[in-house]
Amino acid sequence: MAHIKRVFLFLSVFFTVLWLLADTLWPQPLTYFSFRSVFVQFSGWLAMAAMSLAMLLALRPRWLEAPLHGLDKMYRLHKWLGISALVLGLLHWWWAKGTKWMVGWGWLVKPPRSGAAPEYTGLEAWLRTQRGLAETLGEWTFYIALVLLVLALVKAFPYRLFRKTHKLLALVYLVLVYHSLVLFKAEYWAQPLGWAMAALLLVGTVAAVLVLTGQVGHSRKVAGTICSLHAYPGVQVVEGCIQLQPGWPGHKPGQFVFVTSSRSEGAHPYTIASAWDPQQQQLTFVIKALGDWTGQLQDYLHEGLPVQVEGPYGCFDFNDQQPRQIWIGAGIGITPFIAKMKHRLSHPSTQVIDLFHVTAERDDEALQRLRADAAAAGVNLHIRLSREEGRLTAEQIRAAVPEWQQASVWFCGPAAFGQTLQQDFHRHGLAGGRFHQELFNMR
Repeated sequence: MAHIKRVFLFLSVFFTVLWLLADTLWPQPLTYFSFRSVFVQFSGWLAMAAMSLAMLLALRPRWLEAPLHGLDKMYRLHKWLGISALVLGLLHWWWAKGTKWMVGWGWLVKPPRSGAAPEYTGLEAWLRTQRGLAETLGEWTFYIALVLLVLALVKAFPYRLFRKTHKLLALVYLVLVYHSLVLFKAEYWAQPLGWAMAALLLVGTVAAVLVLTGQVGHSRKVAGTICSLHAYPGVQVVEGCIQLQPGWPGHKPGQFVFVTSSRSEGAHPYTIASAWDPQQQQLTFVIKALGDWTGQLQDYLHEGLPVQVEGPYGCFDFNDQQPRQIWIGAGIGITPFIAKMKHRLSHPSTQVIDLFHVTAERDDEALQRLRADAAAAGVNLHIRLSREEGRLTAEQIRAAVPEWQQASVWFCGPAAFGQTLQQDFHRHGLAGGRFHQELFNMR
C-alpha cells in the first residue's frame, strides 16, 4: 500500500513539474482571468494524464505487475487515478464553465481584448474552427463521465451493471482526447509537456480501443469446465474445481484469476486455492456468498458448466528469505494460504509457518480439512472463532509467536483489519516491507 502511495505521489509531482516547465500558475499581471487561463489548461492536463494512465492500467498489463507489486495494487492505483481525474475534471469544468456563468450573472466583468486578433494558418487555423464543438462535446462528456465515475464508487451498484457502465468510460475518454487535442494550447506541443501529452493520449487511445473491442486479457484466457463442486453451508462457501484445456501457464500460490461462468455477468476475480499440477491441469476455488452474484453461485454452478479462466495475476506469492512467516487469513481470505499449504507438500521448506485463521462462522467439515492441510504441510494452525473468542489482535499474534520480529507477515482479509494489524506491527518494530497485504478489491 505504501508503495502505491509513493507511485501516486511521484506521478502527481512529475506531471506538475512538466507543466511548470512549460507555463506558470502565477501569471503577470495576476488577475482572476489570467489565472483562469492557465488553470484551465493545468487542470485539463492533469485530468487527461490521470485518465490516460487509468486506461492503461485497465488493460491489466503483465509488465507492470512486478513494479507495482501486483494487480490488486494496480487496481488501487487505477481507482485513485480515476478519483483524481474526477476531482480535476470538476475544477476544470467550473473554471471554464462557471466563469462564463458568473460573467452572465454580472458577478465578473470580462476584460476587453487588447490589440488585434492574431491570424492563424494551417493546422492551427483548422483547430480554432473546432473549438466550439470541442467545448460542447467536452462539457456534455464530462457530465456523462461524472455519472459513470460516481456509479463506479457506489458499492451497492451491482457488479454486472458496473462492468458494463464502466466500459463506457473508454468511449468517454476518446471524446475527451478530441477535446484535448483541439483545446490544448498550441505552444505546449513543441515542449516536453506536449510530447508527454501526445504519448499519453496515444497510449490511452490504444487502451480505450482494446477495452471497447473486448481484448483485455485476451492472450491470458483459457477455456475450462467445472468438474466438481462441494458446499460448506456453515460458512456459506462453495468449493469448485475447474478442469482446464491446454494452454494454462501455471501459477504460484497466492495468485488469482478472473473466471467467467455467465456471459451476462462477466468475469469475477477469485483466488486460487490449489497448487499447480501440470499433470492434472486443474484449479480449485473457494467462493463465499458475499454479494448479489456470489450469493447465487451455489444454485447456478453445476458440473460440466463451461467457463473461461484469465490469468494468473498477483504478487502475493510468499516469496521472501525470512526464517519464519506469519499468515493471517480472515474469512474467505484463507484461500491463498490453502494453496500455499498444498504447494508445500511438493516443495518442502525450512521456513517455520504460523497460520492464524479468523472466522465469524463455523463449519466443522471446513475446519477439519483446514487442520488436515496444515498438519500435512507442517504449518502451526491457530483458529480464532471471533464470535466466541473476540477479534484477533496483533498483541495476541505476537504472544503466540515470540520470534515475530524475525518473521514476515502475510495478510488476506478485510482491508481495515489488515491496516490495523500492519500499523500495530510497525509501531512495535516490525521492519518496513515485511507486512504484505492482498488488496482483493477490484472496484
